[in-house]
Amino acid sequence: MPTEQKTTEATRGPRVRHFSVFLSNRVGALMDLTKALGEANVHICGLDVINSADSAILRMVVDDPSRCRDVLARQGIAVAETEAIAVELPMGPEKLGNVLSILLTAEINVEFTYSLMIRPRGKAVLLLHVDDEEFASSVLAKAGIVVLGQADISR
Repeated sequence: MPTEQKTTEATRGPRVRHFSVFLSNRVGALMDLTKALGEANVHICGLDVINSADSAILRMVVDDPSRCRDVLARQGIAVAETEAIAVELPMGPEKLGNVLSILLTAEINVEFTYSLMIRPRGKAVLLLHVDDEEFASSVLAKAGIVVLGQADISR
C-alpha cells in the first residue's frame, strides 16, 4: 500500500469503494456485466440489486475498483462511485444489532447496507453507507468493531 494511502487511511479511517451501476431491466443484463468483469479478472465481493419496471440499480463492492471502473467505462455503463465502510461482524446473531445500536447512539444515519460475500478472517462483513463515514468509522473502531479497508477485501 502506498505511503500516501496509509496516511490518509490513518487520519480518516479505512474505506471501501462502492459502485452503483445503472442497468436496463432485461434478461441477461446482470450476467453480461458479471461476465465483462470476470473477463477483466474483477471479482464482485458484495452486491445488492434494486429493481424497477424499466431499470435496475446494482450496488456492488469489487476487489479491484480501478479495473472495475475501466470495464464499466468501456461498456458504456452509467455508474456512480462512492466510499463506504465495511465492518467485520463478530460471531452471533445479536452482533448486527450491536453495530446498529452504536451508530444510533452516535446519531449516524444508515442510508443503506448489504452483506459482502467474502469473509476475511472467517467473519461476516457488512457494508454500511452512512451519512458520515469518517465519524462512523471512528465511533465503531472505538467501540471495538473492526472496520475494514479496500486492501482487506482486495486480492
